[in-house]
Amino acid sequence: MDKPTKSRVFDGVSPRPLIIMLDAVDRALLALLRENARIGHAEAARRLGLSRTTVQARVESLERRGVIVGYTVRLAEEVGRRLVRAHVTVVIAPKSSGAVVAALQRIPEITALHSVAGPFDLLAVVEAPDVPSLDAAIDRIGAADGVERTQSSIILSTKFER
Repeated sequence: MDKPTKSRVFDGVSPRPLIIMLDAVDRALLALLRENARIGHAEAARRLGLSRTTVQARVESLERRGVIVGYTVRLAEEVGRRLVRAHVTVVIAPKSSGAVVAALQRIPEITALHSVAGPFDLLAVVEAPDVPSLDAAIDRIGAADGVERTQSSIILSTKFER
């Protein structure tokens, strides 16, 4: 077994990060769950060479320690190809971060929102069924109180995604 690695995870309550130790088994289990969050404990155990009860205990421990905070759905490639996607960079007014994030969280077409370093403050990943819907979502982002300006880049294709 290799040396455990430390990860810093913010619990949303404490201003200091929680330090979480992840060993090779945890990392391998997390990789399987990223690939397919619905994988059964028995199948994960078979792939990792562990017992089902060990895998179940590891998953429960990762959830309890806040490493795993939820599960999500990944769309089939065919469905995803039909969506129009864009990266929208956002510049926000000073001291408006919380309000802007809250406003953008209410826009369902935004599938991810990242805080970034550089000339922009936020990077939003936006998905819509068609160009007019994408355009409307981008307009809603720009109209949010505290947003000073946006810049959009339409995603033409995805070379790979993990």
